[in-house]
Amino acid sequence: MGWVKDALKQLKENGVCQVRPYGGSMRGRIESGQLVTIHQARGEEVQVDDAVFVRWKNNYLLHLVKDKDDGRILIGNNLGKANGWIGNEDVIGKVVAVED
Repeated sequence: MGWVKDALKQLKENGVCQVRPYGGSMRGRIESGQLVTIHQARGEEVQVDDAVFVRWKNNYLLHLVKDKDDGRILIGNNLGKANGWIGNEDVIGKVVAVED
């Protein structure tokens, strides 16, 4: 997951990053290898259906906000799976653009 290290570094330094994540869990919304622009964001700033970059179980994911409730966010992929709840503090960034 080299793109994760790049994203974390760029977000820390600039508040924005561009990466090309690989995988299939977001297909239909973000295809494997597309250029994704992420802006630094907090959990309070994201809405249901936003694509977000989050900390998840000692790892990092690019997933969707499925629901929000009392300082928690339900994340899941674009294929209908919900992963589980995270705290607002686990949101690192929000996807603002996807390009080929």
